[in-house]
Amino acid sequence: MNAAVNAAVNAAVNAADLLAGACRVEVLAAQQGRCGPRPDWLAEERPVALVANGVSQAVMLATPAQLEDFARGFAFTEGWLERPADLRSVEAVALDEGLELRIAVSSACEWRLKERRRLLAGRTGCGLCGAESLQQVHLPLPLLAAQPLSAAALERALAQLRESQPLQHLTGATHAAGWASRAGELLAVREDVGRHNALDKLLGHLLWQRDFDPRAGFVCVTSRASFELVQKTARAGIATLAAVSAPTQLAVQTADAAGLLLIGFARGADWVAYTHTDRMLA
Repeated sequence: MNAAVNAAVNAAVNAADLLAGACRVEVLAAQQGRCGPRPDWLAEERPVALVANGVSQAVMLATPAQLEDFARGFAFTEGWLERPADLRSVEAVALDEGLELRIAVSSACEWRLKERRRLLAGRTGCGLCGAESLQQVHLPLPLLAAQPLSAAALERALAQLRESQPLQHLTGATHAAGWASRAGELLAVREDVGRHNALDKLLGHLLWQRDFDPRAGFVCVTSRASFELVQKTARAGIATLAAVSAPTQLAVQTADAAGLLLIGFARGADWVAYTHTDRMLA
């Protein structure tokens, strides 16, 4: 990846996105025995309602930046859409109570919305809040084709991810999800107060790119590897997920069944492969 593209990466959050995702406040702080007022930055957290074809489907708490990516990614990874073409449009509307993402989907998708309708408000980045039955938790996943990953590529991507989180550096309160090539070059990053939201934003960006190939890289996240993150990654056809913290038992079980290489505790040159370990090239 050349320097211009690398700079654009990220610019993955540009100045407008950064301002949309943070607000400045005045605080009183003590540091090294000295106390005084100073400015600080907070990550914004707003209620975001997702309304599909005029019907409210979910309310999430999210960072109000890259909302079109969020709407696309959430609709796809939650099973509302079978393919990107099912989504007709997204409109973000600011209301006194929060933000409303008005999504227009094809008529063929309406039965899915009725099947998986969510009427409970979700916590920040909550992946399962509002699911009305246990049957709605597990979505059908493709069987992913094996994609090897070198430890050197993983280390390279993680190093770039640490430097590509302007909102985190400013506020200290957000997660990031990154898409890297199989050589470890970081190509896209999205941030949010919720780890699921960050991944949805990333996938919403990637899946709507005409030349996106899910076999050409892997996802890395700055959080634990939960079941929902594994399911969202696999649903997008991506065969590797690396997390800086631990996976859960259900995440490992789901990754194993879907053919996804799941890596936890990925920090610098250290990592632990939990599934399909033959694909990890040390």
